[in-house]
Amino acid sequence: MAVDVQTEVVIDRPAGQVAAYAGDPSNAPRWYKNIESVDWKTPPPMSVGSKLAFVAHFLGRRLAYTYEITELVPGRRLVMRTAEGPFPMETTYTWDAVGEDRTRMTLRNRGEPSGFSRIAAPFMAAAMRRANQQDLASLKSLMEVG
Repeated sequence: MAVDVQTEVVIDRPAGQVAAYAGDPSNAPRWYKNIESVDWKTPPPMSVGSKLAFVAHFLGRRLAYTYEITELVPGRRLVMRTAEGPFPMETTYTWDAVGEDRTRMTLRNRGEPSGFSRIAAPFMAAAMRRANQQDLASLKSLMEVG
């Protein structure tokens, strides 16, 4: 069973600012509750083919995986993919202007779990949706301060 979770938030900041901050993987531990660290495996700046090692905690498990940037449209769209572990996943960020100073950010995670993860897919999707909503709320709060 495939997992496909999409969440969004409107942030009271221009799209360029939101995309610059949220699209910089180095900032991920500041707004993703479950991401502990991000380590560049290829030198910045980010481009298609860049690789980043993430360490996260999800559903009581420590996860270490490497994302590869597969699509990058600066200020509009970022797609990264990992083929590692029991849950290969693709994460997509999109940023759309909603007026002059507001941005709709969409976060989509989709993948095809294998092994035990396949059985737990409905539970994982619900937990992922909750975590993504909390993470986007955290990003909104960070971006709208000051």
